[in-house]
Amino acid sequence: MFTGIITDIGTLRTVEMRGDMRARIGCAYDMAGVDLGASIACDGVCLTVVAKGDDWFDVDISAETLSKTNLGTWASGQRVNLERALRVGDELGGHIVSGHVDGVARIVDLCPEGDSLRLTFDAPAALARFIAPKGSVALNGTSLTVNEVDGTRFGINLIPHTREVTNWGAAQAGDAVNLEIDTLARYVARLAEFG
Repeated sequence: MFTGIITDIGTLRTVEMRGDMRARIGCAYDMAGVDLGASIACDGVCLTVVAKGDDWFDVDISAETLSKTNLGTWASGQRVNLERALRVGDELGGHIVSGHVDGVARIVDLCPEGDSLRLTFDAPAALARFIAPKGSVALNGTSLTVNEVDGTRFGINLIPHTREVTNWGAAQAGDAVNLEIDTLARYVARLAEFG
């Protein structure tokens, strides 16, 4: 489990296909404290550390993960939002995030709003019903609050701090973004089907 609070920005050092996709991610984590088999959310996708060095780790990415996320577009040099798995006693500053991406949303508009940046996204129709005003979503692993919803479109604001400590500073219209809907919204909608 994760919180959606990004703790490092990694850099893709290598990306290669070998049955599954293998990526090497450079990071600032103390890798001596990261076990092989540990989970790290990479742009919101829970991935398993399969090899590591002093300032890097490798992950394998299955065809299923590639089909549900934007990881198929990963390329060397790209910056990636990282978050280590939640430990008992850690502060829960965002919201409960599983790292199981539901689909890909697309940025349709970016507009400065004061010091913030307002982004509008288009979500897949099957997921849009789970997104509510003032609810939470995880976008590329970042816990964010939804401002408004209009059909399949929804908006969020990024404060300067978020743009500085994540890879959101490079966001552009047209970008595909990993979307994980709020776990509570998923269960409430499921219960309503039987109500």
